[in-house]
Amino acid sequence: MNVIGKLRERIKQKGLSHTVGTLWKRYVFFHWELLWMERDLVSPVPPHKLRPYEGLRKVDITPHNAGVFAKHFGDRVATMAELAAEGHTGHMYLDADGHAVAFIWGSIRDYHDRHYYGCNFPVKPGEFFEFGGEMTRAYFGSSLSVDVQVALWEAMAAQGCNKVVDVCETRNIPAMKLHIRMGYQEQGRVTHLYCLFGRWRFFRETRYEGSRLELLRKPGRPVVSAAAQT
Repeated sequence: MNVIGKLRERIKQKGLSHTVGTLWKRYVFFHWELLWMERDLVSPVPPHKLRPYEGLRKVDITPHNAGVFAKHFGDRVATMAELAAEGHTGHMYLDADGHAVAFIWGSIRDYHDRHYYGCNFPVKPGEFFEFGGEMTRAYFGSSLSVDVQVALWEAMAAQGCNKVVDVCETRNIPAMKLHIRMGYQEQGRVTHLYCLFGRWRFFRETRYEGSRLELLRKPGRPVVSAAAQT
């Protein structure tokens, strides 16, 4: 199918306005807002009703075992090996056949994300930057989303950390709800990412007061305060 044919098929499936919007963001201009979040490593995770899972084992990611990402994350194999070689802490979860179905990373030093956002995320003493958390669709809505984070927090606490920080893209509603569920707090700052013609990227940081996530919070859900501030 030629380019025109593919475009017509996409318009038929997604609609004209959605297709034009996607093309505009990919080839002309887009603006992302990354909310900074934080949490201590000792406060308990609020109760949840996520479904259980079984049959997975946690393994540290190394430059030599990244091949197990090939089945479900084939485009990430080289990236996983590269991050491990750089000394970041990575956990992956393997199914009964030895295939990675989930992963998450932490960095105790300033992290330059050259694989996705393209910007630098500074890390203060005592903190670690959590990034790259992902799992296959079969585990969406399961307690694996909680367990991968708690296990990483424990590993990073053993390295002397007392706080986790990360960023959450404001259009990613499921991710923002997950942060609420896990007891994260907003730092009141935003990293803005602008991309022009799919090539040039620009960044700036702004501050805000109040909450950008309050409207997503379920009635009656407790607010967990960070026990350790640095």
